[in-house]
Amino acid sequence: MNINICAIVCFLLCAHILQAQKKNGNYRLHIKKTNFPVEINGIGDDRAWQDAEVAKDFYRVLPMDDGLANEQSAIKMTYDDKHLYLLATFYNATEAKYFVESLRRDFSFGRNDNFLLFLDPFNNQTTGFSFGSNAYGAQWDGTMFDGSRIDLNWDSKWISEVTRDDDKWVFEMAVPFKSIRYEAGVTEWGINFSRLDLKSSEKSSWTPIPRQFPTAALAYTGTLVWDAPPPAPGTNFSIIPYVLGEVNRDLEANEDSKTNGKFGGDVKFSLTSSLNLDLTVNPDFSQVEVDRQVTNLDRFELFFPERRQFFLENGDLFANFGYETIRPFFSRRIGLGVPIQAGARVSGNLNEKWRMGLMDMQTASVDETGLPSQNFGVLSLQRKVFGRSNIGLMVVNKQSINYPSENDSINQQFAKYNRNLGMEYNLASSNNIWNGKAFILKSLAPDESGRGIAQGAHLQYSSRKWLWRVQQEWVSNDYTAEVGFVPRTNYVNFSGKLGHLFFAKGGPLVSHGPELNVTWFFNEAFRETDHLAYVLYRFDFRNRSNAFFFISDDYVELLDPFDPTRLGIAELALGTEHQWNAFGWEYQSKPQSLFTYSLGGRLGGYYQDGNRTSLTSELGYRFQPYVSLSANLNYNHIDLPAPWNTNEFWLIGAEADITFTNKIFFANLVQYNEQTGNMNLNSRFQWRYSPASDLFLVYTNNYFVTPFETRNWGLTLKFTYWLNN
Repeated sequence: MNINICAIVCFLLCAHILQAQKKNGNYRLHIKKTNFPVEINGIGDDRAWQDAEVAKDFYRVLPMDDGLANEQSAIKMTYDDKHLYLLATFYNATEAKYFVESLRRDFSFGRNDNFLLFLDPFNNQTTGFSFGSNAYGAQWDGTMFDGSRIDLNWDSKWISEVTRDDDKWVFEMAVPFKSIRYEAGVTEWGINFSRLDLKSSEKSSWTPIPRQFPTAALAYTGTLVWDAPPPAPGTNFSIIPYVLGEVNRDLEANEDSKTNGKFGGDVKFSLTSSLNLDLTVNPDFSQVEVDRQVTNLDRFELFFPERRQFFLENGDLFANFGYETIRPFFSRRIGLGVPIQAGARVSGNLNEKWRMGLMDMQTASVDETGLPSQNFGVLSLQRKVFGRSNIGLMVVNKQSINYPSENDSINQQFAKYNRNLGMEYNLASSNNIWNGKAFILKSLAPDESGRGIAQGAHLQYSSRKWLWRVQQEWVSNDYTAEVGFVPRTNYVNFSGKLGHLFFAKGGPLVSHGPELNVTWFFNEAFRETDHLAYVLYRFDFRNRSNAFFFISDDYVELLDPFDPTRLGIAELALGTEHQWNAFGWEYQSKPQSLFTYSLGGRLGGYYQDGNRTSLTSELGYRFQPYVSLSANLNYNHIDLPAPWNTNEFWLIGAEADITFTNKIFFANLVQYNEQTGNMNLNSRFQWRYSPASDLFLVYTNNYFVTPFETRNWGLTLKFTYWLNN
């Protein structure tokens, strides 16, 4: 099969989009070295700040990008031999009233008065770092990728303080040069500052940014001009050991309580100022936040994000190749019910144009299942082309060690190896209006059934009023990605989106408009197997609440037997055809209220000429800034002919997030899933007693719903400490 014309369009278009000067390159903030000490106290009265240049006259981005912000801000920056310092002052043009959700680190952006710094040390308008705080001092930090996206799972050592009064709130921070990556000798970095002020529903930016883009868009950064090259960070060597003790019991397997001690850790070593080596030995992820359960009425595997720290820094190099449903590498395939013995990763920028990610992980064998020990290797390379686009290469290898021979009696259901080779082109215009991608993947396996091809391409246009996107995918029947996420094979897909916004001249409504989405699936013989088409109408209000309504048309020809309730009652036959229509809605309340909520629903048809009603709600109440309570409710009512008849089930999640300070957190999550007959409790106490160093106490308990009794439980005490030179 030839690569579709859509892929060719993506490639040809890039040749006609000329590299342009940086959009906001004339917004320049000069930073000078200080010889005076800086005390991080949120006051900013040190001598070091008196001569620092000020970034001011912020522009409004939302609700409309129509001039200077009403709520103004002022930023100063300086540095010494070890730290980069920032002082930010946020003035209140109207009566002071601060809105925050909690003191939780890496807070939800839209629910907090906050400030964010965006740093682009390589000035490539694609990658960087973000730091910030809400108005009560909760910290935010993450790595930036794809020009505007932020991975908040990244964690680094830095300090900050916040003070408040009726006229303003002040944020002061110090980031060690060793905590970030940059190219030695470069005297101009990309930089921008963003403020969200909920009392006025205003989002603002130091540089002007069109409202359709996030303030994190690196295409619209200004320039941080150093009076001399930033200090070379020198050798940066960190050791992060951990020690833990745990007790657990599996009542489902009728086992007695077990106690266990464990130790291990990570090592971070800077090969250059912008390239990092990470090592891990006997890693443990018991403190990682648990997955949120979902009601699964889909025919294919569901995706759950990676949350383990080792896999996250520069994670976009590994995790973003391809599309969300065509990923040649998905790190959660590593260590799934199998102990990881050790791992190594080299990642970062080789220079201004090249980025590299190289990872190798080794897992142990499992005698009970016959699974041999396995090695996982990944290589990812990116080369910047034109202004902001890049070309990528990926190689993924999964190799079984001491694979049993044909004469061995050990279970041989596990493949000896699986490999993927891929190339992709990511298009990003200088003004961010045009974006696209084109990629091709080839899988290799011991037999022909695993040697296939996957390919995809899209092109997207985003202006203030118009949004359109065309996309095409092809995954052959024999394509395999055992270390990836590819829930569906043997299909060709065409999809598109077209949306338009109308802007109100006044009143509570900011914008409204329709959006059409269509997608068709065919098998490789180009016979239609399913399609989805829906039209929605969206409303966005000045107080940051929003709503939409939709109508949809679905058609499905089952490619495998499928139970439409996933309750194990019976399966619809392969090849049967089903068609239905539905109507749905969603409303999200304004984030300024102490009580917040969202309401959604879907009414309409379902498989076998049945009917399905789904209702969802998220409720929240906060005693700011210390306690945030929330509940997620999901109800499904399904009417089908016999043998399924009528079924209904609930999914309920309740969370109590208690933040005593911005360093002491106590999170509690209870989830009840009637569909799977399971209820689980997770309580996690975290004390960040030193930057990037933590004490965790984690309790988990899983229950059967009918009869209500414990399946298994565990209690873990874990201590980590960040040692660096």
